[in-house]
Order: sequence, then C-alpha cells, then structure tokens
Amino acid sequence: MKQTLTCIVLVLSAIGCSRPHIDHSYRAKSQDSRAQFLILHFTGGTWEASLKTLTQDNVSSHYLVRDNPVRIYQLVSEDRRAYQAGDSSWKGQTQLNAASIGIEIQNLGDTKGPDGIVYHDYPKAQIDAVIELVKGIVARHEIRADRILGHSDIAPQRKVDPGPTFPWKRLADEGIIPWPDASAVAAKREAYEAALPNIAWFQAKLAEHGFAAPQTGQLDTATKNILSVFQMKYRPSRYDGLPDAETAAILDVLTTPKRKGP
Repeated sequence: MKQTLTCIVLVLSAIGCSRPHIDHSYRAKSQDSRAQFLILHFTGGTWEASLKTLTQDNVSSHYLVRDNPVRIYQLVSEDRRAYQAGDSSWKGQTQLNAASIGIEIQNLGDTKGPDGIVYHDYPKAQIDAVIELVKGIVARHEIRADRILGHSDIAPQRKVDPGPTFPWKRLADEGIIPWPDASAVAAKREAYEAALPNIAWFQAKLAEHGFAAPQTGQLDTATKNILSVFQMKYRPSRYDGLPDAETAAILDVLTTPKRKGP
C-alpha cells in the first residue's frame, strides 16, 4: 500500500511539474508596452514619512527619489502595477494605475505658512536624478512625450503635485516633454488681451488639451481647479485659476496642431 501511494505521489508530481514547450520563434508586429503614461508626484512629507507611506500603506509608486542625499529607490517593478494615480483621467483614458509608471519625488509639497500655502523648492541634484530616471523609463517603454504628466494633470480636483516649483520647463529644454513656443504665445496673447474668450472656450480647450473638464460655460470650482494646475505647470508665476489672456494664449498654442513642412 505504501509503495502504491508513493507511486501515485511521484506520478502527480511529474504531472504538476511538467510545462508546455513555448516557441518564441515569431513576434507580433502590433504590440507596445503596457506602460503608456509616466506620472510625476511630490510626496508631501519628510523622507521618513514618505518612505513609510509608500512601502507600508495602501499606496505605492514604482520609484521614490530622495532629496538629501539624492538617491533613487525602486519600490515596484516596472512590469507591475503601482497604486499611485488613483481616480484619474487623461484624454478620455481613465484609472491610469494599470497603464502608468509613477515617480514620487520626496518634497514637503504644499504647507501652510503665515501668508498662505507655501510650495517647497526641489534641489537641482534631485531634479538631475529625476530627469535621468525619466529618460530611461521613456526609452524602455517608448512613452509619448505628451503622456509624461503630473498627478495634477490627471486628477486636478484633488491633487496639485508636483506643484508650481517643479521645473517642467527644464524637462522641455531636455527634449522630454512638449512646450508652447514663446513667440507664438506672445502673438496670441496680444489678441486675447483685446478680447478674452468666454468660459465655454476655456473649458473646450482644457478638454482638448487632455483634462476631464466640465463643459458648463460657467467658471465653477472644478474649472478653476483645472485652470490653476494648468497655470502651475505652464505659468507658475500666477496660478489663481482665473482665465486671462496669457493662459488663453498658452492653451491655444498647445492645442493648435503644428504645421508639417513641405
């Protein structure tokens, strides 16, 4: 009886351990990375608090970039989902956790000061590290430049990170993200100084740019929130969420297709 049971166990083990042969001779032409977006955040806390949150709580990110000393930590493999985007949307694609790679940048974020909310600067060495990290991720996954976004882009009703002190223009100068041409913005601004578009125009342009913007024709709270985070990114000197000629010009340039050469 014992010998019979041993034989049965051996047979079952052999069956369980057998694997089908997989032939890798052919490759499909139609494919790309599951990572379609790259999302940048600030942690909004100290190093100790940031590390604890991202490793022990129900939130995570693929990378965490420390400020001092500057060091990059990988917390989640790039081929796995991290829970960093949350309720999110960009150009109609929602719930971006499954299609994005997240980078958390350790920074105190927005804190209350005697004169209101204060946003903290990012050390140059930390930004240097972030840029190199971004370049590597983009190269590995062929992420489109217009899909390198801030948390505030994809969740403007509840997030402001990476905030107005994050140097998006530096990323543009490095050729990582698109940026509105300054001369084109100046030319359009002059026209909008004379006649500012109505709120419906702003809402339509914000939606065309990528935001999940309401189309109410009213300057409601949701629209002001979106305008504010848009200004933080492209015009960080003032981000009051109010429509103005410069914001209109930037929006117009960003949503106008570039003419192809002859």
